[in-house]
Amino acid sequence: MATDHPHRAAALPHAERISLRVYTPSGPPDVEDQPTAERHVRSGRWRRIFVGLFALWMFLCAIAIMKEGAAPLGDLLRGSILTDSVLSTMGFGWLSAMLVMSGSPIAVASLTMLGGGAISPIQSLSMLTGSRLGAAFVVLVVSFLYATRSGAEREQRRASVSIGIYCLLLTAIVYVPALAMGVPLLRSGAFDGINGRAPGVLLDFVDLVISPVVDLVVRIVPDTPGLLFLAGLVLLLLSVRLVDLALPDADDAAHLEDHTDWRSRKWRMFAVGSLVALVTMSVSVALTVLVPAVSKGYFRRRQVMPYIMGANITTLGDTLLTAFLVENPAAIHVVLAELVTITAVTLVLLTFFYPRLQVQVTRITDWILDERRRLVGFVAFLFITPIVLVLLP
Repeated sequence: MATDHPHRAAALPHAERISLRVYTPSGPPDVEDQPTAERHVRSGRWRRIFVGLFALWMFLCAIAIMKEGAAPLGDLLRGSILTDSVLSTMGFGWLSAMLVMSGSPIAVASLTMLGGGAISPIQSLSMLTGSRLGAAFVVLVVSFLYATRSGAEREQRRASVSIGIYCLLLTAIVYVPALAMGVPLLRSGAFDGINGRAPGVLLDFVDLVISPVVDLVVRIVPDTPGLLFLAGLVLLLLSVRLVDLALPDADDAAHLEDHTDWRSRKWRMFAVGSLVALVTMSVSVALTVLVPAVSKGYFRRRQVMPYIMGANITTLGDTLLTAFLVENPAAIHVVLAELVTITAVTLVLLTFFYPRLQVQVTRITDWILDERRRLVGFVAFLFITPIVLVLLP
């Protein structure tokens, strides 16, 4: 027993040193600062809510303005290289979304142009598909920026850029076959019996809220074909940017709980991606969150595939809302054809081909990233392809 006491006597100071080193610097939480911190959190939350509501109001105003400007735009675009075929409108939507760095405004433009007679329902569908491909390019740009500014190691930078490539590949894998299915589906008249309209009370309320601004813009914008439509598009872009401000930062959203089980379950990840895109009304925002999340190790690359595919479906929620506000049954039919076909393709891929899809997409992504010239060629392909589609007769 006597020999045990020296051990305890020697161990005790060591334990005290550990205790002081661990707990003394941090100290107890400052109780007086807690109410202040809570007030900051609440004020930030209310500020985001206000910005989000203001962005929604701008979004509704922009749709109404674009609807007013779409009719004269039809005469300007009819027969041009931008709208002379299904492929040209697809390339037009793709390139436009890349240039404005957002897919939602171009998707909305495809429906308002349809309502104004500038393009046909089939062309509207192809332009909508192109806007989704262009929106995926935005994620690639963000992944490049994040990789260069983060000061991370090579593997982390590689993981960041790979998410942008993943998004582009998966979007093309789903949306291109869906377009091939959607064209005959739309031509078959399967949706002709659907003439949905938003409730009259809702339309009256929206008109009451936005009509003063819409009437003012219509009066002050010069009567030049396409100029009023462009003004509405600019306002729509501003509303999308405000939605981004109303959402938490991607770095904050990336700090998820450390449970690996649900991240490996494809249907749970599919549901999470669907919900995030539906709430944010932007697939670019929903997918951009993945860039820091994968770079910091919160997700593995293969785990995010169902998330991306779910987000690519519900991102059409705001587009469907626009279709109702345009008050044109053909616009609703276009969005429904897109929704039905991309949902069908996505469910088939996730149900029957998910393991193979994981392997092939990862293999293609790694092949692109293995050499700089391949990555440069891939980015060049993203710009050249829509231009070629526009120029095709």
